[in-house]
Amino acid sequence: GKPQLPAFPTSVVNGIPTPVETYFKEVSHAGLESRLNKLFPDEAIKNAKRPTYTDRLDFEIATILKMGFPGYFLIVSDFINWAKRNGCPVGPGRGSGAGSLVAYALNITDLDPLQYNLLFERFLNPERVSMPDFDIDFCQLNRDRVIDYVKTQYGREAVSQIVTFGTMAARAAIRDVGRTLDMSYTFCEGLSKLIPNKPGQPMTIALAMSQEPVLAQRYEQEDEVKILLNLAQKLEGLTRNIGMHAGGVLIAPGQLTDFCPLYQQPGSPAAVSQFDKDDVESIGLVKFDFLGLATLTILEQAKDLITSRYQEHSAFNYESIALDDVATYELFSKGKTEAVFQFESRGMQAMLRDAKPSRLEDLIVLNALFRPGPMSLIPSFVARKHGRETVNYPHPLAEPILSETYGIMVYQEQVMQIAQVLGGYSLGGADLLRRAMGKKKADEMALHRSVFREGAAKNQIPSDQADAIFDLMQEFAGYGFNKSHAAAYSLLAYHTAWIKVHFPAEFYSANMSVEMDDTDKLKILFDDALEMGLTFESPDINAGEYRFAPITPKSIRYGLGAIKGTGQSAIEAIYEARESGGLFKSLFDFCARIDRSRINKRAVEALIKAGAFDSIWINRHELLSSVGLAFDFASSQESHALQTGLFDMSDAHGSSNHEPLMASRPDWGPREKLTHEKSAIGFHLSGHLFDEVREEIRCFAKSSLAELKESRDPVWIAGIVRDERTINTAKGRLNIFVLDDGSSALELT
Repeated sequence: GKPQLPAFPTSVVNGIPTPVETYFKEVSHAGLESRLNKLFPDEAIKNAKRPTYTDRLDFEIATILKMGFPGYFLIVSDFINWAKRNGCPVGPGRGSGAGSLVAYALNITDLDPLQYNLLFERFLNPERVSMPDFDIDFCQLNRDRVIDYVKTQYGREAVSQIVTFGTMAARAAIRDVGRTLDMSYTFCEGLSKLIPNKPGQPMTIALAMSQEPVLAQRYEQEDEVKILLNLAQKLEGLTRNIGMHAGGVLIAPGQLTDFCPLYQQPGSPAAVSQFDKDDVESIGLVKFDFLGLATLTILEQAKDLITSRYQEHSAFNYESIALDDVATYELFSKGKTEAVFQFESRGMQAMLRDAKPSRLEDLIVLNALFRPGPMSLIPSFVARKHGRETVNYPHPLAEPILSETYGIMVYQEQVMQIAQVLGGYSLGGADLLRRAMGKKKADEMALHRSVFREGAAKNQIPSDQADAIFDLMQEFAGYGFNKSHAAAYSLLAYHTAWIKVHFPAEFYSANMSVEMDDTDKLKILFDDALEMGLTFESPDINAGEYRFAPITPKSIRYGLGAIKGTGQSAIEAIYEARESGGLFKSLFDFCARIDRSRINKRAVEALIKAGAFDSIWINRHELLSSVGLAFDFASSQESHALQTGLFDMSDAHGSSNHEPLMASRPDWGPREKLTHEKSAIGFHLSGHLFDEVREEIRCFAKSSLAELKESRDPVWIAGIVRDERTINTAKGRLNIFVLDDGSSALELT
């Protein structure tokens, strides 16, 4: 249906609201002028550049007005600008919307589309009327605040999120049917794990049996398996549960119940539409995407640490970061990109070491190439970039379009520009061609081939060469990537890497604080930080905070909140007692002063095992053995105070004069200490199990894992096996394990 949007409240002049079209033009031009002032501080350069920007802006404005979407742009701009003014970080852009200059002028995006040759028509095609669709990334912690602002602005009865219907996938169907048939958990779980897990490829039981020989064999040989799988196949695809769309928010021109039924999930204060995203769009309701991105939360926390710790950086912001920082590109070139947005996988790191990017444009290309399909072009791109392979172009007219990618078609926008420059298409028509190529409909392609030949002939391109270029475009259009999206996300990646290089303690503190509930991720970040030359101090009840915190530019205090069995309420109780009564003097003092309704014995034991009491008593074994005594002492102090009614200020926090003696125990040895530490933290913080045998093993395994270099000669290596798993490959099952010697970790097969 026709898009249903609320009327945007424009400025009022002499009691009369400004027409939305006029207001849209005014704020777009004012926004562009503000952007130009920052882009080109030199007045002469700005005046020279202005006509190009103004022409593009006027074209976009005319297109948006013709298609009837000024209100949509203003609504999106309004809640994004509110978020930025109110401490809710917003991403620089996502998807094809980063190609719009109007979006840049209205602060919806933060990437100059002209500088990076991004196309508006890829986002909003004047020759194909369809609703524009901005995907917006918000900081995970603040996303709900922005949605709440929208509810306040347009009325809570006019705003809701969208229902999703979860269907029964292969593994879930096997588990559910098996449970209903009273089959053993072990049997059903073992069978479900034989279903291959291939991201991006929908997997059915029938497809799994064609790909997994063990599953097919058990189906043929075991009656119980056959019964289970036959029943499970009948349930595949049925609706199993309902949920809420990850980012979709509806903003209606009135009460949502006038357009669709609503549903309130148990325990949730907010209603969601009973129609899914496709159905709400079919009745004209407009979906706005409010997506939560952890990277923005990490960057915001890192910025807060920087501005609070360094007076000279008190006004730091990411927009001021230079995009030509040599040290940042060195980090990329060395593949040291653990925890760097979009570039942290092993494959990405290997590609970066080969490609050695030296500018943002290189990162954009590599981001677009590292995907199924174009990945095979990476070796050629790298060889051409470093002069080891000749750069060829399909036609001289294509050189300005393909020069930044060394003659290789990488982006969808390049396919569109070649159609425009060589084939005479408008950019809107070129976008229709790109879409048709993606769908591979023979009749449409034959028609477009004829149009392309005619346009190419006007550029003196023979029909056989035009056909060859068209075939090349068709091949690349199948997996070409959206440059606008790659550019916006590569800018975010650059910001992440820049912080890692220049403020490593703040970078890792923010990352580990965001990931503190994921032990595996914490261990990866911990190892990477050590490799980057950082050190960690144990958590400390007298100095630590809930989050990880930098102590010096190269050292970090482990976050109390990352200790298992504690939780935010318990850590807040510690912090409050410390703030009101000063540093804790002993375990007994600690237990007497904290709110024991918020922190129990198990949490105190976890803190001891993690080393959080080391600053007041070094023997962890004695501390752990004395927890019961300390809680009993705290209770007796409390009872005594209640009975006597005397609150002597000198004794208000528990008198050290009457504290019992600590339980006498020999301290743990290194191995036992590390074992307890791992139980509380998830890994070894103060040392490594390999330390006990390191000197002895160096007699035959001379090099540490960190010192290994590529060699054809066999070498001895040693370490602790940290992780082990099995994966399915085309050649069968492959066992993978991780060897760790404290200096580094290697994944081996």
